[in-house]
Amino acid sequence: MTAPATADWNPGTYHRFRGQRLRPAVDLLQSVGPLPEGDVVDLGCGSGVMGAALAGLGRRVCGVDASPAMLEEARQTGQYADLTEADIAGWAPEAAPALIFSNAALHWIKGHEALLPRLAGMLAAGGTLAVQMPHQNNAPSHRVWVSLMAEHFPGRYDTSEGPGVLAPVDYYRLLAPLGQVSLWETDYYQVLEPCEGHPVRRFTEATFARPLLNALDAGEQAQLIAAYEAVMDHAYPKAADGSVLFPLRRLFFTLKV
Repeated sequence: MTAPATADWNPGTYHRFRGQRLRPAVDLLQSVGPLPEGDVVDLGCGSGVMGAALAGLGRRVCGVDASPAMLEEARQTGQYADLTEADIAGWAPEAAPALIFSNAALHWIKGHEALLPRLAGMLAAGGTLAVQMPHQNNAPSHRVWVSLMAEHFPGRYDTSEGPGVLAPVDYYRLLAPLGQVSLWETDYYQVLEPCEGHPVRRFTEATFARPLLNALDAGEQAQLIAAYEAVMDHAYPKAADGSVLFPLRRLFFTLKV
């Protein structure tokens, strides 16, 4: 069904659904208002899909990511003045940025109660923290990976290793004392094109399911994928042409300090 998963991200697999992953990032950027002087930081920049758009702000753009493979892809875009390989949880800028922009990255980092105030404290006066994260863990597309893993391979996966997002009200309570907060959610109804295997499996295996698949060998991965696809055929039925209409909820917030 699939080759053994590796610890690093696979840019090719991730880019299979490049357009669907890019639209929320563009929507987040459009919500950012006027900025003070300072750099723009693409925090969790991945392969650099937002590099050109962020460069359009007319600022020096710096990318930060923990994946060497993704950073190499970002370097090829030519849009970044600086690229840093670092764990977001411990990263700090050399100078106060005008914008810290994080698209679909912070849900992989634990301890948002400490992380977000720390990031806000790094900003220049009048700067903005802009964040978008999938808020899909309770949907069948994500929940079924975890439940099937527990059923077929009990004890092999620690759910605390997976991505996590707080409730919107918790983010508001955390951020409101720090500045001006805007918080919203959007359901994106995405048409996933026909492909080998179920399209929802292909979409989620490159992101949410990575830590589960990394815990298994190739044969075990195939077993889990077969069980997952059987459920997806009912949860997200294919159209006659093999495509799937896939709703994915995303959580957004901006904080202007």
